[in-house]
Amino acid sequence: MHLAYVTTTDRGATDRLLSAFAEALTDTGTALSGVVQTNTECAEGYKCDMDLKVLPTGETIRISQSLGKNARGCRLDPAELERAVGLVTQSLDNAPQLLIINKFGKHEADGRGFRPLIADALGRGIPVLVGLNKLNIERFQEFAGGMAEALEPDLGCLTDWLDGLNQSETQRTA
Repeated sequence: MHLAYVTTTDRGATDRLLSAFAEALTDTGTALSGVVQTNTECAEGYKCDMDLKVLPTGETIRISQSLGKNARGCRLDPAELERAVGLVTQSLDNAPQLLIINKFGKHEADGRGFRPLIADALGRGIPVLVGLNKLNIERFQEFAGGMAEALEPDLGCLTDWLDGLNQSETQRTA
C-alpha cells in the first residue's frame, strides 16, 4: 500500500502544490487519475469559488455553492462532489500510475466523498497522494491505519516519492 499525504499551512498552498505536481506529471506522460482544486477569489465579502479539475480529462466541476455575502455555512455542493467522485471512479479502470485527491476533508473523514475511492485504488495497487488539513489529520490517520507517509510540501519531494515507488516496482518486476 502506497498512501502519502501533504499538508501546508498557507491558505490554498496545498491546492497549488498538487495542481503543479499533476501538471508536471502530465507533461512527462504519467498516467494520472484524481482531482486537483483551484480557488477563484470573488468580490469582497464573498468566499472564493472552488473548482475541481478531474484528471486525466481536465473537466472542471464547481464544488462550491454561493451562499451570499458574508455567509458562514458549509459551501460544499455534495452533489457536485459526488459527480467528481463518479468520474474519477471510472478512470481507475485505466490503471493510472497515481491517484491524486485534492483533500481528505470532512466528507472523507465521515466516510463519504473520495474515501471509498481511495480505498479502492489502494486495493488495486495504485499509489495515492492526498492533500490534508490539520482539522482532519486524526481521522485520516485512523482511516490509513498509521500506514500513510507524510511528505514535505515541496514539488521535488513529491517527485522523489513517486520516482522511488516507480523504481521499487521496476526492481520488483525485473
